[in-house]
Amino acid sequence: MRKSDIGLIGLAVMGENLVMNMESKGFTVSVYNRTAEKVTRFIEGRAKGKNVVGTYSLEELVASLETPRKIMMMIKAGSSVDDMIEKLLPLLSDGDIIIDGGNSHFPDTARRTAYVESKGKLYIGTGVSGGEEGALKGPSLMPGGSPAAWEAVKPIFQAICAHVEDGSPCCDWVGENGAGHFVKMVHNGIEYGDMQLICEAYQLMRDLLGMTADEMHDVFAEWNKGELDSYLIEITRDILAYKDTDGSPIVEKILDTAGQKGTGKWTGIAALDEGVPLTLIGEAVFARCLSAIKEERVAASAVLTGPKASFTGDKAQFLSDIRDALYAAKIVSYAQGYTLMRDAAKTYGWNLNYGGIALMWRGGCIIRSVFLGKIKEAFDNDPALRNLLLDPYFKDVMDKAQAGWRRVCAAAAMQGVPIPAMSAALNYYDGYRTARLPANLLQAQRDYFGAHTYERVDAPRGQFFHTNWTGEGGNTAASQYTV
Repeated sequence: MRKSDIGLIGLAVMGENLVMNMESKGFTVSVYNRTAEKVTRFIEGRAKGKNVVGTYSLEELVASLETPRKIMMMIKAGSSVDDMIEKLLPLLSDGDIIIDGGNSHFPDTARRTAYVESKGKLYIGTGVSGGEEGALKGPSLMPGGSPAAWEAVKPIFQAICAHVEDGSPCCDWVGENGAGHFVKMVHNGIEYGDMQLICEAYQLMRDLLGMTADEMHDVFAEWNKGELDSYLIEITRDILAYKDTDGSPIVEKILDTAGQKGTGKWTGIAALDEGVPLTLIGEAVFARCLSAIKEERVAASAVLTGPKASFTGDKAQFLSDIRDALYAAKIVSYAQGYTLMRDAAKTYGWNLNYGGIALMWRGGCIIRSVFLGKIKEAFDNDPALRNLLLDPYFKDVMDKAQAGWRRVCAAAAMQGVPIPAMSAALNYYDGYRTARLPANLLQAQRDYFGAHTYERVDAPRGQFFHTNWTGEGGNTAASQYTV
């Protein structure tokens, strides 16, 4: 009997859909689930008559696989992954490959890669983006871990992933140890930012312009034909048109409290660790936190005062301004995310292909958009590009979009409509293009109360000075360190 090409553990919806995807591309897949009934239900249901082999123990799963064995775990991130690795290792031979397709935190993946390699086996931690539909029809895959594992896994991964117009696969090797899950984490952080920006555009239309869901549907449908063409704009268009059983827009019946699984928070923490100003994504995470205190906000709305939103200007022009603000802020979000990846690559010794990452995100994943093609072009033109905003194409976009972006932020502030992500993006843009920020005063303050020293504009970089500001502090300075 021919052995299976790959095994998969975890038959929740993502696992099932990945199995069906693999089988449809000509691979034979063995499956295992801790709950045996799920295996039976799947084999006798969706997978009936397919090249899918049901197994009821890890021993049976391992025995059913072609060598080097490839076993993909689609299980909950955390201790469950470590437990499964411990159960698998004694059953595997040297050179066999364990793959984690869950949303694991990248330091865990780095630790697991080193541990599994120390046992003579290979390990891959791969980001899988695209949700249930992507898993079935072609996700974006971001694998990292043991480089020696890639050639064995590459034919399967590049067959099942999404492909862009020219046939390029939305999957390639990302880098060593935790690189794949780091890139997936940044993808999710950018996803938080994109979603928040779209929600702010929606709130401006609804609360400031007084537009109906159907009118907003038409706007998003139009926007999806241009530079904003993306999966998230597309589904927003569809959501706004969807009616409840009574014929009213269902979106307005959904409670305004957002959930989150933690990847956006991890992105913010990684940015703080690296000292990267990831302000937009940070605000997107905090916006979800603010939405979660619904009862407190309702109580505050009865007490705290502010302007009542009302618009008297040119509505068509303001809608154009919102589009410009959304596009410009989206560029800032990606610029910040790519800066984080570049700095983390230096910290962890990864050799990341930034244009290749944009290509991986072009299809299959949640943030897929035509805009990502421009990012790939930017890094193809200059692989050492420090910040996307400095690329000629994106610089030109910012030049053209910023007047409308500024009008939107000003109007929102005057009318009391919260747009934390759009505003944070504009502040970052203005801060980044400012040659002299007020941090000189900040350093003076630090030196005054803590003798933390400062550099001078008339002395070489790296030379530090201390002032005895009060005449009583003496000339002893604190040691230098940077958080």
